[in-house]
Amino acid sequence: MQATPIFGPSNVAHAAGAPEYEEIDWVALMPEDDLSALMNHPEFLNDIADGSAQDSVDDFKSQMLEDEQAQRYQSALTSTRVIDAFNGKAVRIPGFIVPLEQNENQEATTFFIVPYFGACLHMPPPPPNQILFVEFEEGIEIENLYDPFWFEGTIEIERHESAIGTSAYSLNLHHFEYYEE
Repeated sequence: MQATPIFGPSNVAHAAGAPEYEEIDWVALMPEDDLSALMNHPEFLNDIADGSAQDSVDDFKSQMLEDEQAQRYQSALTSTRVIDAFNGKAVRIPGFIVPLEQNENQEATTFFIVPYFGACLHMPPPPPNQILFVEFEEGIEIENLYDPFWFEGTIEIERHESAIGTSAYSLNLHHFEYYEE
């Protein structure tokens, strides 16, 4: 896997004195019992068609579920529970950008970083503890929403809500680059 840098002048600061970044997987940001619940989804979800009225977290949250497995899954879908050890930690994580605001050059300046393409658009979207909120004044040019990136920065535990979704973490972004294999 080789990454091609795309970040401009601040890249010099990154190389000279940036913290040591720990490469993490997305599942590291979520408590084990949330992960276990999401890995064991209720069988009836397999019958829900993409894009249907039932293909939404709001619809699923409104259901009165009696099955304990389904209730736990329902709770994990919207979990804002975090891993406190990540607060202030310098990390490197791959992900996709979901733009929330753009500058005059059509570069994303406020966005979510999510673990997979199409997140926040389909059921199930990632839970808030699998979404990073970023405010990045310099902006990032996004040619295609399905382009993955590597992100390096410091995680903070703080919730952000938008019409598109909720994040339980934010990332003070120091560096980004295209993710290439």
